[in-house]
Amino acid sequence: MRLHPGVQARVDGFSVSVPTVYDVAERAGVSIATVSRVYRNPDAVRAQTRDRVLGAARDLGYVPSGSARGLASRSTGVLGLCFPDYADPEAENAQDDDVEAMLYSDEIIRGMERAARRHGYALLIAASLSGGPEGLVAKVAGLVDGFAVLAGTVPAEDLEVISRRMPVVMLAGPRGIDHFDHIEVANFDGQAELTRHLVKDHGLTRLAFVGGMADSPDAEARFQGYRAACREAGLPVPGVPDVRGKLTQTEGRLAVERLLERGGRPPQAMVFANDQMAVGGLHALERLGLRVPDDVVVTGFDGIPLGRTTRPALTTVRQPMRRLGEEAVELLLKRLRTPDRAPESVILPVMLTRRASCGCHVA
Repeated sequence: MRLHPGVQARVDGFSVSVPTVYDVAERAGVSIATVSRVYRNPDAVRAQTRDRVLGAARDLGYVPSGSARGLASRSTGVLGLCFPDYADPEAENAQDDDVEAMLYSDEIIRGMERAARRHGYALLIAASLSGGPEGLVAKVAGLVDGFAVLAGTVPAEDLEVISRRMPVVMLAGPRGIDHFDHIEVANFDGQAELTRHLVKDHGLTRLAFVGGMADSPDAEARFQGYRAACREAGLPVPGVPDVRGKLTQTEGRLAVERLLERGGRPPQAMVFANDQMAVGGLHALERLGLRVPDDVVVTGFDGIPLGRTTRPALTTVRQPMRRLGEEAVELLLKRLRTPDRAPESVILPVMLTRRASCGCHVA
């Protein structure tokens, strides 16, 4: 079989081969027009053929359209961020002040924007991309010099394709791909410290953990820290969270309703996997006529500004969200300057913040 050499481009003074649509068509055994349809109108192509084309593209490291030339030149002056977009209407409508309504991903974006601007870069943001993973590769990858991705947002095989052309930094979650640079916070340690505080300082023994979905790596790490603290205290160690849900205020409200519907003795404390869920839980408890912290303690994790304005103010574990974004930019630029350096893994510290929702009357 004849192999196409691909398009020749210059990267840092070296000549490299950039796969073309011709290479993909030959590898997949289809026409060039079919390859084009797979990316422009995938529903018009039979699933078997579409999978064969996308598999060939992954094998070759092909990025559709003329954007591949921009990738090869490393000259876009743009860095990318992709994160899951958890739509939370309750949070969006709760505050008129945008600063107080800032959520986890917003803080990371601000950190990346600040650091990118400092280095003369722009930031391209992608959330809940239509078209699935292939849409990400086709529409975004060719537009940026480096790419930061929140863990669990993009399948590993698609990140592998992107990483052949540009630096990739994983944000949050455990380090699942060893050859990518990676940043996370001390989720396990922070949640364990918060749980110990509830048990030792407040004498609480009936705790309920409200976790995220099973594919949320940060929420799972926090649950493991909670379990470890329960084990240390001689309390029952749950195998799974008492309730799971998406990391939104709406899901936090629903979690409270589910916990209280079970009957029996209610928990003395509801430990939420993040602040957004905890805020939703506070609202639900208020509507039900339950007092926080007198009737039940509520805690969160993240340290979003909204937690300071709830009544009572939310006890939480503060993580350096903006610094996560800043560190992502620094790692991307280091990788651009030194492509062959060893992968770097950074763990940022967190801080327990005691407020009134756990019974600590501290600002």
